[in-house]
Amino acid sequence: HYPLRRQRQMCIRDRDLRWATQLLGLTLVIYALLGLFRIQFRVSASSEGWIGALCGLATGAMTIATGVFVIPSGPYLQALGLEKDELVQALGLSFLVASLSLGLILGLRGSIGSGVAASSIAALVPAMGAMFAGQWLRNRISAEIFRRLFFAGLLALGALLLLKG
Repeated sequence: HYPLRRQRQMCIRDRDLRWATQLLGLTLVIYALLGLFRIQFRVSASSEGWIGALCGLATGAMTIATGVFVIPSGPYLQALGLEKDELVQALGLSFLVASLSLGLILGLRGSIGSGVAASSIAALVPAMGAMFAGQWLRNRISAEIFRRLFFAGLLALGALLLLKG
C-alpha cells in the first residue's frame, strides 16, 4: 500500500506544481500585456491601506503557491505613483524582506539542506551580475526601450510557463 499511496501523493504534487506554474505564467502574461499596452492603475492615498492589505494577502498567496513574491506587490508599488528611484528602492526593499522571510521560514522548517543553501548562495553571483547589467543598460537606453524590453521578457517568460506548466 505504501508505494501506491506515495505514487498518488507525487501525482497530486505534480498536478499542483503544474497548476501553480500556469497560474504564475498567466499572471506574468497579464502583467506584461498591461505594461506593453501602457495600462496603468493608480492607488489614491485614501485607498492605500485597504488595497495594500489585499495586495499583501494576494502576494502571500502567490508566494505560497509559486515561491514568487513579485506579483502583485510589484504592480501595486507601481500604482502608488512613486518616482523612478523611489520605486526601485521600494521594490528592492520589498524583495529583500520577502527573500529573507522565505529563507528564514524554510530554514526553520528544515527545508533547506546544505546543498540547497550552497546552490542558493552561488546563484547570488549571476543574480548580482544581472542586476548590475540591468542598471548599466537602464542608464544607457531610453526608459521607453527599457520598459518595452522588460515587459517583452516578462511576456515571453509567462508564455513559456503557461505552455510548460
